[in-house]
Amino acid sequence: MDTRIDRIETSLTGEGRLTGDERYRLLVEAIGDYAIVMLDPEGRITSWNSGAERCTGYRAAEIIGSSFSRFYAEDDRKAGLAARALDTAVRTGKFESEGWRLRKDGSRFWAHVVIDPIRDENGVVIGFAKLMRDITERRAAEQRLRASEEQFRLLVQGVTDYALYMLNPEGRISSWNAGAERIKQYTADEIIGRHFSTFYTAADRDKGEPQQALKTARREGRFEKESWRVRKDGTQFWAHVVIDPIYDDDGAIIGFAKITRDITERRQAQITLDQTREALAHSQKMDAIGQLSGGIAHDFNNLLMVILGSLELANKRLPDDPRVSPLIANATQAAQRGAALTQRMLAFARHQDLNLRPVDVPVLVRGMTDLLQSSIGPSIRIETQFPLPLSPVHADANQLEMALLNLAVNARDAMPEGGVIVIAARDVKVAAGSVENLTAGNYVCLSVTDTGEGMDRATLARAMEPFFTTKGVGRGTGLGLSMVHGMTGQSGGRFVLKSRKGRGTTAEMWLPVAVANAEESAPAAAGADGAAGVRPLVVLAVDDDGLVLMNTAVMLQDLGHAVIEASSARQALDILRREEPVDLVITDYAMPQMTGVQLAASIRTQWPDIPVILATGYAELPPGAEAGLPKLAKPFRQAELMRAVAAAIPPA
Repeated sequence: MDTRIDRIETSLTGEGRLTGDERYRLLVEAIGDYAIVMLDPEGRITSWNSGAERCTGYRAAEIIGSSFSRFYAEDDRKAGLAARALDTAVRTGKFESEGWRLRKDGSRFWAHVVIDPIRDENGVVIGFAKLMRDITERRAAEQRLRASEEQFRLLVQGVTDYALYMLNPEGRISSWNAGAERIKQYTADEIIGRHFSTFYTAADRDKGEPQQALKTARREGRFEKESWRVRKDGTQFWAHVVIDPIYDDDGAIIGFAKITRDITERRQAQITLDQTREALAHSQKMDAIGQLSGGIAHDFNNLLMVILGSLELANKRLPDDPRVSPLIANATQAAQRGAALTQRMLAFARHQDLNLRPVDVPVLVRGMTDLLQSSIGPSIRIETQFPLPLSPVHADANQLEMALLNLAVNARDAMPEGGVIVIAARDVKVAAGSVENLTAGNYVCLSVTDTGEGMDRATLARAMEPFFTTKGVGRGTGLGLSMVHGMTGQSGGRFVLKSRKGRGTTAEMWLPVAVANAEESAPAAAGADGAAGVRPLVVLAVDDDGLVLMNTAVMLQDLGHAVIEASSARQALDILRREEPVDLVITDYAMPQMTGVQLAASIRTQWPDIPVILATGYAELPPGAEAGLPKLAKPFRQAELMRAVAAAIPPA
């Protein structure tokens, strides 16, 4: 449009034929985007340009002389808007507004209107100049933009799971949504204008974390992190934070968009899941180690039985030689220590044979006080804390004594400068699912607490692993805690170890309370005197291990019995079917194809008068399988074998 006007004006002025008024008239006529009209003092139209015709649809001949109120809607005319527009122009020197106007065809358009009064040299209004432009499209675009902005504002305000807000370039808060108020507890009036570092912990503010976050967002175009944030009431929550810079059209940063989400529950769930996975992995690891330990211990028991039996028989048959006897004694002592070691391995693997009976804990502890004190030395004081009354526990008294002794010795080693060991117990009722690895019921928590060095988290995590020890070479096998762990688990309880570096250690044995009317004592074993009177027998010895079988046979022969050897259960049954005169069967349990328990069941069915002794290295028997069978624990020596035989044979 401007080029067109310039061209007209240049061509006209160049010829020099038009006056100034004529040039202005042509200029106004040439403007097509604006309606430029003149009104007389009463508002009647006195001039009309092409822009007015294009905008309203009226030609000059149709509209000149008419009131400019023709462009107003009927309601607006009745309301006197046209007259007020002229009055405002006269009174204030200008009238400007936007509103709906009518075209000739009755359609509406949104107009931007300016009316200026025209005065003569005396200041008298002689008319009005009116400029009007159709801005319908611009208004529609603005409305669309406003609608979009409103929708976005409603969207942002409607989000309650995320804190969405704006920061100015310095990090001060300039907007605030409902999610921010819910998560951080501040209202918009309370927080807008404050620095976003308000939400950081004091430690993070001291480290300059808020400033570093904005620097990272500026440098990398984005900042993202998870860390602790602080609510208005001072409580902390674990937040996932994203900060994005906002740029203007020239690429300058004019602020930041910040999104914060409270993921405390998700983090806790993840921690719980990780702990569960770790516990499962640890449990599987311990179970695998336990299975390995149990298998190794079983095999060692067989080997140790051969060694101990052979040494015992050799010592009896060799002449008394002062050079040889100490060597045999040393070998026997070493084998016995090996047997004790395998018992600890079996205890960890929960494969040892426990004699579970009601045990009065205070009585048991008082009975071993002297042993405990002599084991830990005079620099350590033992205290006991037992309530009255305290329920009896269902446990193996001997194994429980060994466990207490192990824990006391460990406590002593953790207190090289001396200290206090507290042995305490309390009754605990456990609800279903309230304590890990315990079924619902009544328990006694028997604890041993020291004031020693304690353990760090890494050491505590491995403390119950077999063969793990922090003691020096030769000061421990690393099986003490493993044995306690296995014994309590096999007894139906659990073992818990609590410790902090520099805060001492507490070892808790959770043992089930003994049920009423439980059997209180084991059947009395036959003594050596009773064994001595056993008549010579024909004994069928059954074991798939040739060394063990030979050793058992030699010990029986040395006791005066005749021995028939069988290397399998099926061979033993074949021998019995041949009507061999057998008085007693001694069989190993763990044999291929047919176990010792299965062999005993077959013998009971076909030869019910033949007693059977079950020899086993560990209590791997299924529940109830050994009912009624006397058991002989491996490794056994000749005296133990003799007593077992005497107990199995009814008196003559």
